Amino acid sequence: MKTTDTHAFVNQILICLLVTFSFGGTIGLGTVWLRHQNAVLARSNRALEARIAEVRRSVTEWTAMVESEKSSDVLRRRNADFQLGFAPAGDKQITHMPEDPMQRLARRNRGEIFADGLVGGPIRFAVNH
Repeated sequence: MKTTDTHAFVNQILICLLVTFSFGGTIGLGTVWLRHQNAVLARSNRALEARIAEVRRSVTEWTAMVESEKSSDVLRRRNADFQLGFAPAGDKQITHMPEDPMQRLARRNRGEIFADGLVGGPIRFAVNH
C-alpha cells in the first residue's frame, strides 16, 4: 500500500477551509449579535428619551399652573371664595431693618442669655506668677 502526497495535501486544504469557515461564521455571528444588542439599546434609549420629554412637559405644565395660581388676582379671588379674611400686603406690613438682622438676632439672643441671671458678667482670667 502506497500513500501519495496528494491525499495529505487535500486533507490539509479541507482542514484549513473548515477552520476558516468556522472562524468566519463565529465572526459573523458575533457581528449579528452586536448589531442586535445595539438595536435593543437604541430602542431602550428612544423609550427613555420619550419618557424624559413627557416628564419635562408635565413639569412645565405644573409649573405654569402653580405660577398662574400665585398671581395676585387669583389669590384675591380665592381669599373671597373661601372667606379667609386675609388683607392684601402693603407697605404697613413691611418693616425695614437699618442693621444686619443676623447681628441683631445674635445680640438679642446674647442679651436674653445674660439677662437670666445665670452669668454674673464677663469672665476674667488672671495669670498667677
